[in-house]
Amino acid sequence: MAEFIDPGKLRTELSLQQSGSQRDDLGGQVENWAEIATVFAMIEPISAQSLAGADQAQQAVSHRITMRWRDGVASGMRFAGQGRVFGIVTVHDPDETGRYLVCRTLEGKP
Repeated sequence: MAEFIDPGKLRTELSLQQSGSQRDDLGGQVENWAEIATVFAMIEPISAQSLAGADQAQQAVSHRITMRWRDGVASGMRFAGQGRVFGIVTVHDPDETGRYLVCRTLEGKP
C-alpha cells in the first residue's frame, strides 16, 4: 500500500548540499559545501537528546525531512536553510514508489 504524503506540506525551501575538499595555501585541506539543488520539504522534529563529552554539553536534535524523490541523495550530505543546518544520517523511500524520500537528520551537524 502506498503511503500518502500531502504535497502541500512540502513547503520549506532548503538547499541540498554536498561536501568537497580543497587545498588551502598551507597545503592542508579545507572542507567546502556546495549547493547541488534547491528542494521543498517538510521538516518534523522527532527526538532530542543531551550529549556530554569533552567537558561540554551538546544538544542533538533529530528531524525527519521529507522531500520529493531525487536521485543521488545520500548520507553525509546536508540540508541548509532558514539559518539551520541538518546533516543527513539516513535516506529511504518510505513506500518504494520513487515518489518521496525521507531523510533522518541531525540539526547542527555538518
